[in-house]
Amino acid sequence: MTTRIEKDSMGEMTVPAGAYYGAQTARALQNFPISGLKPHPGFVWATVIIKKAAATANCSTGRLSAETGNAIIAAADEVLAGALADQFVVDPFQAGAGTSHNMNVNEVLANRALELLGRERGDFSTLHPNDHVNMAQSTNDVIPTAIRLAALEMLDPLLEALQELELALTAKAHEFDHILKSGRTHLQDAVPIRLGQEFGAYAAAIRINREGLEGCIPALLELGIGGTAVGTGLNAEPAYISAMIEELTQATGFPLTASTDLFEAMQNMDPFLALSSALRRTAVNLGRIANDLRLLASGPRTGLDEIRLPAIQPGSSIMPGKINPSMAEMTNMVCFQIIGCDQAIMQAAQAGQLELNVMMPLISWNLTFSLGLLRNCVQKFTDSCISGITANETRCRRYLEESLGLVTVLAPYIGYNASAAIAKESVASGKSIREIVLEQKLMSAEELDTIMQPEHLTKPGLPK
Repeated sequence: MTTRIEKDSMGEMTVPAGAYYGAQTARALQNFPISGLKPHPGFVWATVIIKKAAATANCSTGRLSAETGNAIIAAADEVLAGALADQFVVDPFQAGAGTSHNMNVNEVLANRALELLGRERGDFSTLHPNDHVNMAQSTNDVIPTAIRLAALEMLDPLLEALQELELALTAKAHEFDHILKSGRTHLQDAVPIRLGQEFGAYAAAIRINREGLEGCIPALLELGIGGTAVGTGLNAEPAYISAMIEELTQATGFPLTASTDLFEAMQNMDPFLALSSALRRTAVNLGRIANDLRLLASGPRTGLDEIRLPAIQPGSSIMPGKINPSMAEMTNMVCFQIIGCDQAIMQAAQAGQLELNVMMPLISWNLTFSLGLLRNCVQKFTDSCISGITANETRCRRYLEESLGLVTVLAPYIGYNASAAIAKESVASGKSIREIVLEQKLMSAEELDTIMQPEHLTKPGLPK
């Protein structure tokens, strides 16, 4: 492999001749071969958007020449259009704060801008990664701003996917609303419920979680860009700060504002912790729903078999004809991963010290990974599982008729203890609740028919 020599403040480094990154990135590759992972594309996008906005803002204040600024902007536009994606290479598990990632982006844009100006890569005498691409910036205000922008950009598709899931569950709630079945608490027989009511509750849970995620947006819109190293704004003019907010708003379409306290915006990871917590809550509920579907679809001969999930692939390499709840199982695994990412983010958020939280690279990777992972999961879960669920109405009716939960309706008429005795006898004898009540002449058939109508038992009040 042919190479070239680039220099940074520590000296010379060998860089692949075809690379657009430079010496500091090469050092990071040497220092941090940790996970084999690369920065999330959403995080790269956000960082490049910031660099483009900074070049425009610095041109507007007169600190950056039009020639240099336009070259940086043109290089950034190429990257935003999909070019040079393989040049962003620093492992997420890197030095604190994200300096290596920030410099990776600075070097790629500087070298590509030099090419556009007809100069050689690495000839930083007139266009420098730090002096020009990073002008009026610090890693310490760029990275938290990039996390915010990446989260906002990735949150919209997730919210759309959750809304589609909610709609699919709501559709099933309407489709199954006429199907009566036995409720279960403690995995034991309980009073009747409609299958549609179960699915309606799932839809409501997803709606609540979606609204919780939406509630995280206002804090993400407040940017600390311009705080530079510690929040004082050293080396960044007030005109630059306001120009950055304007440029980033125009570039992203988000109604961004400047934080009222640049120090707090640099030190405090609360907006990311809140979003991660909302993702965890969503994952907990989604996993619970997946668990229910697996249980309701269990069998088909030896389980509940009240619903049927779409068959998407063979379920066993040894048992012919076996079909597993694969989409629900995948969803469970994704939910466990989201919960684990939230734990990492929580630990990183509390590890900040004084003017900076140096654990931002970990927060960035786990947050962007979680947002993308959950979106993909929800989309597939909706399309390949929820939308194709069918009900086994016959099985639901049979369980209902055999359920001991029906005895609950007798309690207001014959008392709790007498009702409990009937339930015990039903278990011992195998007879139905109805049969025992009639044998003991506790009620007439007409009275029993009136109060034992399951349709009335799924609504508030007493059957009359």
